Amino acid sequence: MIQPDASIVILTGAGMSAESGVPTFRGVDGLWEGHRIEDVASPGGFARDPDLVHRFYNLRRAALNHVEPNAGHLALARLESEWRGRFLLVTQNVDDLHERAGSEKLIHMHGELRKARCEGCGAVMSWTQDLASGTRCRACGEIGGMRPHIVWFGEFPFEMDVILAALKRADLFLCIGTSGVVYPAAGFAQIAAERPNCHLIEMNLESTAISRQFHEHIVGPAAIELPKLVERLLAKR
Repeated sequence: MIQPDASIVILTGAGMSAESGVPTFRGVDGLWEGHRIEDVASPGGFARDPDLVHRFYNLRRAALNHVEPNAGHLALARLESEWRGRFLLVTQNVDDLHERAGSEKLIHMHGELRKARCEGCGAVMSWTQDLASGTRCRACGEIGGMRPHIVWFGEFPFEMDVILAALKRADLFLCIGTSGVVYPAAGFAQIAAERPNCHLIEMNLESTAISRQFHEHIVGPAAIELPKLVERLLAKR
């Protein structure tokens, strides 16, 4: 039984954004737009060919202009606004669909497409245009140090201390549209399960590598199933 003042932690993955039409850019052969992951999503790849990496992320950033939040995004924003207990939404997605739906208590653990970071001065800024190796930093004025504000392979996800603290006090952990194979996010269910009486719910189109760790499984699209789950939770108020 979930109490009306319970502490909720929610994790969303690629399946959540895919329902809005966000392209994954990843083919069945494991290549991203024909390139190895190491070439377009690693510090080493950026050092070798920054223009290639910028082109890849410029495409992904531009694609956000053609998608909208789905009913699942809107349902989570409603849950946040009406829930009286603690609430944290953690997403592995780098799009801004949660924000556009109205979510505010939100952590992008893998970064954000519509932000850029200067490797010289460390400034992080909103960014909706293309990036290039010749882009000048708006903060320090230097050229050549701008990069997507994205966590690449081999880098540590953002705000892990906040996420782990929330998981350790969670009464409800809800995992939506994740594969269950990318760590550290794939380990969140295990951490939440260590708290006595924490209820774990997985929502996905199919079983995942971590499905056995959950008490409840909801099979189906988040855009359809999340509004129903939110109604059920809010009925406990």
